[in-house]
This record gives sequence, C-alpha cells and structure tokens, in this order.
Amino acid sequence: MLNRRNLLVTGSSVGLATLIYGCSDSGKSGPQAGIVSQANAQEVGEVVLYDGSQAEPINGDAINNPPLPDRPMGGVNATVTVIEYASPTCPHCAYFHMTELPKLQEEYIDTGRIRFITRPFRRNVLDLAVFMVAESAGEQYNEVMSAYMETQNIWAASENPRQAIFDVAQQFGFTQERFEEILTDEDLLAALEATREQAINRFGLQGTPTFYINGAKFEGNPTYEGLSAEIDKRL
Repeated sequence: MLNRRNLLVTGSSVGLATLIYGCSDSGKSGPQAGIVSQANAQEVGEVVLYDGSQAEPINGDAINNPPLPDRPMGGVNATVTVIEYASPTCPHCAYFHMTELPKLQEEYIDTGRIRFITRPFRRNVLDLAVFMVAESAGEQYNEVMSAYMETQNIWAASENPRQAIFDVAQQFGFTQERFEEILTDEDLLAALEATREQAINRFGLQGTPTFYINGAKFEGNPTYEGLSAEIDKRL
C-alpha cells in the first residue's frame, strides 16, 4: 500500500492544462452523466441490484456523499456498504480487482447482500484520464474500470499511454472525438479532484486501495478472506 508521501507527490490538485498536456493534445468539452434515482435498478429474481447509474446517497453521512456521485454494484437494499478508494495505476488495486473482487462479487455483490463502490482517487494524470473515461461510460462504469485494471501493465507502461488508454476506451464504443471531449470536461475534472480532497481531508486516506465498511475504515488485509470476515459481522 502506498504511503502518504507517495500519495501526495503530485500535489493536492491538478489543473486542466496538466491533464491536456500530460496526455498529449486536447479536444472540446463534453457533458457529464446526470444523477439518477436508486430506483433505476435491475431486478434479478427477488434481488434488486444497481444498474451502474449514478445513485443517490443512502444517507447524509459524509462518507456516503462524495462530490462525484457513486456508481454502486450490488443490492439496492443492502445493509452493508463497502467503499474502495482505488487508483487505476496502483498495482495493489489491480491485483485486488483481478483476484479478490471476483470472489466478493460472486458471494456478496451479485447476490445483493452488500453494496460495493469503487470510488475514484487519482494519483496522477493517467488516473484522471481513466476515471474520466469510466465515468463518461455511464452504466458501464464498473466494466470499464475492470478493463483498465486488468490491462494496467499494458497501458500504464506504454510509451504512448494516452493512445493506450484510448485503445481500451474504443472497446466500449468511444470514438476519438468523444475521447477528446472527455479529457476537457472541466466539471468532471473538478468533481474528481474534490472527491480526492474529501478523501484526504475528511477520511484520512493515505493510500490505495483503502476500504471503508459502513463508514469504518478497514484496517485488515484487503483480501477476500479479510473483507468477508468483516462483512459477515455486519450482515
């Protein structure tokens, strides 16, 4: 897990110019998906699951009210909420998403027993680009995040990471024009930065991945076994 010095090495904020020039040239500003009601969900048998849309907060607690609305997976009526602050360029996050999350998904998420949220925390300009693509994918947010986690060793290590990030985006129907628009969405950029600042200043986040279970910071080993043990205590 990253220490605080590494976490903050890029500073507390990043300007739009940094995003544009850090990722090469720019495009035009594009729209951000709007917030939808939790009622916009899908029924699987007797379980009502989130459909990937931005969801209304489950309560007024700060941990459940990030500046950029969440796109949960799992049960709309779940009593346990697991929040993961993740960075697409973090190797620990990629490992979790490839090895541990599928087990949680099978046992707890797809069965509606918990609400699971992958919340953005950028560490660098590549993270920003990935998060902007994922958020702009709307209901495919979680699928896009998984794709970037699974291919982290390709795009993050590329000599042209901007193009490599676009290559993944293309798999989800993004055109070059749309990709350019996304990277200059100032409202989305501001929301991502505000979400980062909230995590640091309000919740004491010091590295990625960091997990919160029903608002309490998880201090154990972020494995399926470690997380499931804490989840089971709350079910």
